[in-house]
Amino acid sequence: MQTELRRASVKLSKADPPAYFLSYSAYDGDALTISASYGSLLGSFEGRYRRAGVIVRVGSPQLDNTHGQNRRSAIVQGTLPLENDPGALARSFWWLTNRGYRSSAPAFLKVKTDTAVRSEEEDKSNDFALEPPQDHVDTHVPALGLNVSEWQERLRRESGWFREYPEVYDSEIVLQDQTSGFRFTSTEGSRIAEPSHLVRLVIEAMTRADDGMELIRVETYQAPQPADLPSEAAIHAAVEKMAADLKALRAAPVAEPFAGPALLSGRAAAVFFHEVVGHRLEGHRQRDEEEGQTFTKKVGQQVIPAFLSIVDDPTLTTLAGEKLSGSYKFDDEGQPAMRVQLVQDGVLRNFLMSRMPIKGFSQSNGHGRAQPGLMTTGRQGNLVVTSTNTVKESELRQRLIDEAKKQGKPYGLYFEDVQGGFTLTQRGLPQAFQVLPVIVWRVYTDGRPDELVRGVDIVGTPLAALNRILVTGDTMHVFNGICGAESGSVPVSAAAPAMLFSEIEVQKREHSHERPPLLPPPGFEAAAKAPDASPAKAAEAVKPQGGPR
Repeated sequence: MQTELRRASVKLSKADPPAYFLSYSAYDGDALTISASYGSLLGSFEGRYRRAGVIVRVGSPQLDNTHGQNRRSAIVQGTLPLENDPGALARSFWWLTNRGYRSSAPAFLKVKTDTAVRSEEEDKSNDFALEPPQDHVDTHVPALGLNVSEWQERLRRESGWFREYPEVYDSEIVLQDQTSGFRFTSTEGSRIAEPSHLVRLVIEAMTRADDGMELIRVETYQAPQPADLPSEAAIHAAVEKMAADLKALRAAPVAEPFAGPALLSGRAAAVFFHEVVGHRLEGHRQRDEEEGQTFTKKVGQQVIPAFLSIVDDPTLTTLAGEKLSGSYKFDDEGQPAMRVQLVQDGVLRNFLMSRMPIKGFSQSNGHGRAQPGLMTTGRQGNLVVTSTNTVKESELRQRLIDEAKKQGKPYGLYFEDVQGGFTLTQRGLPQAFQVLPVIVWRVYTDGRPDELVRGVDIVGTPLAALNRILVTGDTMHVFNGICGAESGSVPVSAAAPAMLFSEIEVQKREHSHERPPLLPPPGFEAAAKAPDASPAKAAEAVKPQGGPR
């Protein structure tokens, strides 16, 4: 990589227009995927992969081909030979570099034309931040760390547990094991080699209510090694809980639109902050004039309650006893990962920066991330929300009831678990977010038992929603997942305590009207003739005891 990069840079730096920066990235590893359903394998695939990304910047750091909406013009990607044949590898990088320059050069000419005829931009920052070279070489790529035949048999057993539940219409368990050696070199002199290993176990189960609403439960476990995944007993308990949840949800009433007090579990609050705050603090969104720029001019101002602070720290590997998925040592631009204080005591301090400068923030803070083959942007790693206004987590349910009584509401909502969410950040669209809960309870003020409901999504706008947080629990909870955005899908973590809101708005969820299956599952013909359990009994099967879990 270094030899071909030097050869290319000498030639292209003298071209017209000149290339002033080149970088080569390579992702070299092994991947294994095993999937099973109802006690039988669906697939088992293992393979080796090598992918390359070549970035060619034409012009100068002040103005280059990535300006404005042209960021993707700088990168080309392709496959690499699996064998360490220097000639074959050099030929691949040579070809990708030529393709990259042929994309970057005309893009730069277009940028110069557009800059001359368009109105003056508000943010006149450079297009690229020059950084000192980094040198870190660890070429030991770990082998896949699991016994394939043992895990095939384990997934057969674990997926087979769903056969006991006629209300589960479809289910699957998927294990993904992936190792990668990330290599990066640039004309600045950086030389990075860093291994990674991620294991992911995903359990999915689906049913359908009588009104056609599709109900889904997903549990995801991520770890750096197979040994760090939950035990088989823990997975069995998760399967039982998922099946009980789905049975109860089928019988639960559809919730109505509501705006009032609500309690988010720690996992739900973590996803809420990832969607509502984290994406809006990504550096490139502050510069792009097509973005809503919710927080762009609020540096030094209070943006959330003063008892809350937010950091993003990819250097953390564990928190609250859990492994964090968003950990890394170097980002995808070869910059060292850094702990960034985004919000301190409610006041906005910083953004998640790649090497694209923005007004007031001229350098990277190690958050340039991308899926292999895509252009980096500032992205979240491990987003951690902390609080100085806490009560015991077991007290939050009563606090919710007290707040509902204060507002004259018959109930408040408790969001026990969520499956994800999304947010809209471009100014041509409403500056709104949507969080997708799966387990929601009405907590009544008159002493009635909590009631499970279904079919609602949390919606709102960030500035209004964030300032309705009243108090938090005293225990951190972690949500690990995969986040998708402009630069592709990357592993992330978010952590937060449970939070009480004075008001959260929910709307009805769109759903199909397809009827449940007319035939009962095989082996349950006799059970199909018996009446279904009452909604109250079904809900009781998964009703939480005490405070939020």
